Amino acid sequence: MSFQIDRGLFLSDFSDSHAILGVSIEADVKEIRKNYLKIARRLHPDSCISESEGDRQLAEQLLSKLVNPAWEKLSQEKARTDHLIVLKMKGQGAARNFHTIGVLSSLAQQLLSASNPDHFYRTALQDLSNRQYEQLDQACELIAQISELNLAYLIRREAASDSVGVPKNKTFIPATNNAQAKPQEVQAKAESLSDQYYRRAEGFAAKGNFAQATIELRDALKIDPNSSRCHSLMGMVYLRQNQPTMAKIHFTKALSIDPQDERALIGKQRIDPPAIPSSSEKPSAKSNATKQPSSKSGSGLFGGLFGKKK
Repeated sequence: MSFQIDRGLFLSDFSDSHAILGVSIEADVKEIRKNYLKIARRLHPDSCISESEGDRQLAEQLLSKLVNPAWEKLSQEKARTDHLIVLKMKGQGAARNFHTIGVLSSLAQQLLSASNPDHFYRTALQDLSNRQYEQLDQACELIAQISELNLAYLIRREAASDSVGVPKNKTFIPATNNAQAKPQEVQAKAESLSDQYYRRAEGFAAKGNFAQATIELRDALKIDPNSSRCHSLMGMVYLRQNQPTMAKIHFTKALSIDPQDERALIGKQRIDPPAIPSSSEKPSAKSNATKQPSSKSGSGLFGGLFGKKK
């Protein structure tokens, strides 16, 4: 049995693993695992409550051909990172070529014009996710609706970050045209968008979702490449993933912008700790007076540092 879904992000030979598992495209691995286990218990032959033999076979097929592959992809750090990058690219393409994505569901259309897209997306997604595998013959339809919702959310995010307009006859309210805005308005808008990406990245980093934090920080740095706090947070994210070379690059950049960036000072010191003088060497008065960056905020190197620079 094959499952053909040709709506939303499933177009162009792509499998929307987030839609299959009924989770937000911003969900961390803990939330993804929680939803996967809930679905697996519903569909697994040993725990499936369906009395119909046809439903039991359908449940097993959904589990083996859709749900398990989606979990395998999103549970692995590298595969999840690659998947999120592809999602990002698809969102950018859809925002710029809105006319090519076809007719979206009513919910997705409402999301495109919602005044608070984040709240609308979370609420609508939760409702669809709760019903996703209750009636197994409707599972693919609900997966398709969730995928369309995911696509609409990506369009809103990309349109906001890149000021990409979508035709008004598609019921989407386009972002302000920067070419018509005053320089002060453009700058304020850029700072606001950068702040949004930074705050999201900080939240993801604090929860250990470093793949999504990296994506958010890259977006922030596209808007404001000279943000010391974005570079220092990116350095910490790379350091937590055991990538000291990349971490050092961002710490160095942060310090070139702001030599007093405490998070960058602490992070770089951990990568290149100062040499300990031998017993025969007496520290000079100048070195005694030199103040080393302190990591007393939070526990250890990382505790409290993801929320350090505001």
